[in-house]
Amino acid sequence: MKIGLVGKPSSGKSTFFKASTLAEVAIAPYPFTTIAKNEGVGFVKVDCVDKDFNVQCNPRFGYCIDSKRFVPVELLDVAGLVPGAHEGKGMGNQFLDDLNQADVLIHIIDAAGATNEKGEAVQPLSYDPANDIRFLEHELDMWYLRLIEKGWERFARAVNQERPELNKAVAKQLGSLRVTEKLMERVIQKLALDLDIMKWDRSILLKIATELRTATKPMVIACNKIDIKGAYENFERLKKEFSNHMLVPCSAEAELALREAAKHELIKYIPDDAYFEILHEERLNEKQKNALNFIKADVLGKHASTGVQKVLDIAVFELLKYIAIFPGGVNKLQDQHGNVIPDCFLMPSNTTALDFAFKLHTDIGNHFIKAIDVKARRPVGKEHILKHRDVIEIVTSK
Repeated sequence: MKIGLVGKPSSGKSTFFKASTLAEVAIAPYPFTTIAKNEGVGFVKVDCVDKDFNVQCNPRFGYCIDSKRFVPVELLDVAGLVPGAHEGKGMGNQFLDDLNQADVLIHIIDAAGATNEKGEAVQPLSYDPANDIRFLEHELDMWYLRLIEKGWERFARAVNQERPELNKAVAKQLGSLRVTEKLMERVIQKLALDLDIMKWDRSILLKIATELRTATKPMVIACNKIDIKGAYENFERLKKEFSNHMLVPCSAEAELALREAAKHELIKYIPDDAYFEILHEERLNEKQKNALNFIKADVLGKHASTGVQKVLDIAVFELLKYIAIFPGGVNKLQDQHGNVIPDCFLMPSNTTALDFAFKLHTDIGNHFIKAIDVKARRPVGKEHILKHRDVIEIVTSK
């Protein structure tokens, strides 16, 4: 699974990326700071099951603080997007090629309206961030349309002659866009498309492009720079204007400051919490104290979090609908090295016990006998659908 960070230049993408990963990336207030994509590891937050068993876990990957498990996910910060990207303007071609790798998108916008459509700095509130939401969706729709139209006439003629099942034929043609037969069947039904594919003109193909983009690139909108005066009023207006979208207020700069301070053990901070604890006030200079006081009052005090962790969690658990599954045993929660509940796997919804066995190892799946729900201490079959935060033991024939 890859999470793509998208948006126009200078919207705060690279700051969001660094806050999420603490990776060293170029951050500057001018367009196209990100020339090539940045790839890194971020984390989504799960209530760890160690508290269910009154033990302390030892994660092999990620980390755990006060029974809050942070599970690694791949992040992709792509080149900034400007209007006309699908025509190759700006870093458009590179942006769209990189974007194709992402399973879900986080669109980072400047909620304060302090950057124009080109990513140039302007007076706060002088630019309407609603334009950014519209233009990104338009660019993505036009990109999908361009890919659909490639070779379409020849394909449509072949379908018209051979008369295969329409949803299967179109899904195969658009496989590079992650279009499945079931998805294409839903689109055909939703748009009430004529079963004569020769009647699908460009306007219809654009409608198909929009439906496919929405389904294959779900998106959460991070309304960044929420701590700038007037940004929250913009956010409230955007929520009403884009009521069918997922919008979250956030401050990537505040999150980055808190994570850096926590990294240097100046504060204790759990991402997405509404508070932090200063550990060594004597090591803070006046500038740092002022910054932390500002974050406490104007970010956490007003919005209950910086929003960065919330956005990541929404992308994985609400949009992609993934669940977290922990391997474990009824009689033993440790691995061979003594690590307690060392692993946590992010799995698609409707994952079965057998699916999870194959995730652990092909041999485990091939020799599956049964699974055990460790919390309930009961056996379950291979078709049993797993739930979020299940602890599962797999019993094999070898």
